[in-house]
Amino acid sequence: MAGTRPAASLGSTLAQAALEREATPLKFLLSIYKGNFMNLAISLLFLVIKSSPVYVLPIVTANIINIATDPAKHPLSGLWINFAVVMVVILQNIPTHAAYISFLSRAIRFVEAGLRSALVRKLQQLSINSHRELPAGKLQSKVLRDVEAVEMMSKQIMIALMPAILNIIIAFIITSTYSWLVSAFFVLTIPMSVFLVILFRRKIKQKNKEFRQEIEQMSSRVSEMVEMIPVTKAHGLEKVEIRKIDTTLRVIQGKGYQLDIVEAYFGASNWVAFQIFQVFCLMFTAYLAYTGQIPVGDVVLYQGYFGMILTSVTGLITIYPQLAKGLESISSIREILMSQDIEDNKGKTKLADVRGEFRFDHVELSYPGSEHHVLEGVSLDVEPGECIAFVGASGAGKSTILNLVIGFLQPTAGRVLVDGIDLSSIDLRSYRKHLAVVPQTNILFSGTIRDNITYGLNDIAEEQIQRVVEMANLRDFIDQLPHGLDTVVGEHGGKLSGGQRQRIAIARALIRDPQVIILDEATSALDNESEFHVQKAMQRLIKGRTTFIVAHRLSTIRDADRIVVMKQGRIAEVGTFEELMAAEGEFYQLKQLQL
Repeated sequence: MAGTRPAASLGSTLAQAALEREATPLKFLLSIYKGNFMNLAISLLFLVIKSSPVYVLPIVTANIINIATDPAKHPLSGLWINFAVVMVVILQNIPTHAAYISFLSRAIRFVEAGLRSALVRKLQQLSINSHRELPAGKLQSKVLRDVEAVEMMSKQIMIALMPAILNIIIAFIITSTYSWLVSAFFVLTIPMSVFLVILFRRKIKQKNKEFRQEIEQMSSRVSEMVEMIPVTKAHGLEKVEIRKIDTTLRVIQGKGYQLDIVEAYFGASNWVAFQIFQVFCLMFTAYLAYTGQIPVGDVVLYQGYFGMILTSVTGLITIYPQLAKGLESISSIREILMSQDIEDNKGKTKLADVRGEFRFDHVELSYPGSEHHVLEGVSLDVEPGECIAFVGASGAGKSTILNLVIGFLQPTAGRVLVDGIDLSSIDLRSYRKHLAVVPQTNILFSGTIRDNITYGLNDIAEEQIQRVVEMANLRDFIDQLPHGLDTVVGEHGGKLSGGQRQRIAIARALIRDPQVIILDEATSALDNESEFHVQKAMQRLIKGRTTFIVAHRLSTIRDADRIVVMKQGRIAEVGTFEELMAAEGEFYQLKQLQL
């Protein structure tokens, strides 16, 4: 395949191209086609060949008219020669058009896949904070709609823009060989087309941007609505959601209508202007023929080429809104590709193994734009293999500490050290290979139970899978399913109960044989019997491994080596279950509330 790169390779380089902040959308568009210029060049060559009937037909028509109107000067064979030429030129269009589209499609489809690959890569690099701020629906709109708009713009450039430019150039060249006077008249169309583009450009760009932003908002709201359907139906709020979406749709309808009206005035203005030009061209060449300055057949020739020029210029102006939409989508895509809020692991220390020693050294954390400290003055030493439980009221900072351990968040002051190394200097990808996380919100994907348990792992022995199934108390549940471990769980595990999803998430953690375990309310969705069995499994799992647990049910952390009581972002108490109960402090008060 001439001059192409794999889409994945293109995707890996597009983010670098996007980092050129001063690059215009057109420069960015050119950069993403690097490596595909050969395909575009070959496609352009076939475009010229396949379009030759358009260039030849006015000449042949003029020749036939001149032969027919003056038979004394032209033999009859001239008619047949012109007929044969035009037939050959027309028939060649079939294979050359197919070749033109073939090479063009190779380039455009690779770039389309490459753009989506680049966006996916960037989304994986963005920090957790960025993902919290960017609605999922908005991101989906960029990956799907905006890339599609760039693809459509690329097609318009090669299928409409380039042929139109070629038609104009060739028509000028041919007419200038016949008459410089007539070709000079044709030149007048250029300033008119430029004037119309300048007149409408800013308005079209503004309306495209407004419409694109509303589409992104709509995508985000639809995504949110789908997620909320169980809650919506449970409370009989279907009409409320419908009204909210209808309000958004009316806004989009209005923005789309405004865009359509601007484009309608734009299209109508250029059509009227160029039709008037064509009438003037007809009168001008007819006058030249009437006065004997040109043959009668040349009137048709000039009219044909002037019509070709007008059609091409009109086409250029007509596709301008589509080009503007594509350029706006490039700006939208670059919002993601140019984001600097990424998890950068380049040049950082890679860990071959993790012992599990942690130290929180006067850690403070506050979010940008907020003076409130989520964590303040947190200092704690954790020995390898130690089990630490964090308790406290909602908002006390428990889950924030777990996010610091995972590396999702970085302290604004102080340090978090792993085996004596500052976590901020560690390649988090190598570090996280030694972690297993069971989050508070169960996250499953729409594959089988087996796929969800072995997510990201290859060549896992069946015996190992069966062992973690037993440890996570999944045996009875899986044995009841018609396809066992190969049962599809549905989108987000929608076919399973909360407890079943949680146990699969626990099995996913167990099978990784991690050195560090992070459990954020890992047993919150389990009934008493399941919790009892999972707790026994957890006791076997955490033996010899550093474990961080967040739990609201204080009975589940009785066997933790130490319990850390959090209050308003600070450590209020630290000790064993018995020590804290005997002290009758914050932990004792929390325990009393659960009795």
